[in-house]
Amino acid sequence: MTIATADLYDERGEELDSVARQFQDLGGRAAFDGPVRTVRCHRDNALVKSVLSSPGHGAVLVVDGGGSLESALVGDLIAASAVENGWAGIIVNGAIRDREALARLDLGIKALGSNPRKSAKAGVGEVDVPVTIAGVVFAPGLHVWADADGILVER
Repeated sequence: MTIATADLYDERGEELDSVARQFQDLGGRAAFDGPVRTVRCHRDNALVKSVLSSPGHGAVLVVDGGGSLESALVGDLIAASAVENGWAGIIVNGAIRDREALARLDLGIKALGSNPRKSAKAGVGEVDVPVTIAGVVFAPGLHVWADADGILVER
């Protein structure tokens, strides 16, 4: 059972970083947590697709798209693959698409917004590197918790 982020912060306080950037809840699971995996990419989702096509073991993929809303980094097919491969959730510092389909999946998804435009598929970016979103560092292996109140990550 996932603990509420507000309760977790009350319990652990300064051991956790709280992400101030406001993300939308777009998946079918409102609360999720797991170890962090990362992808850094800009308007190119080939690495996102590749990572989410591999076994997730309950991890959360944090995708740093630089906050761009110009094209989607996750859509229904990639998200369905994440469910099939055992991922707990996806946090996208950027856009997704197929909002209605994503809302029906048993997957936590937080993103800044949506855009129907596809992204490039060249595979440009980095996997499993520390990424910083709104001043908060997400490093592979740290634990992240997300719910309707926001996102917390271990320091």
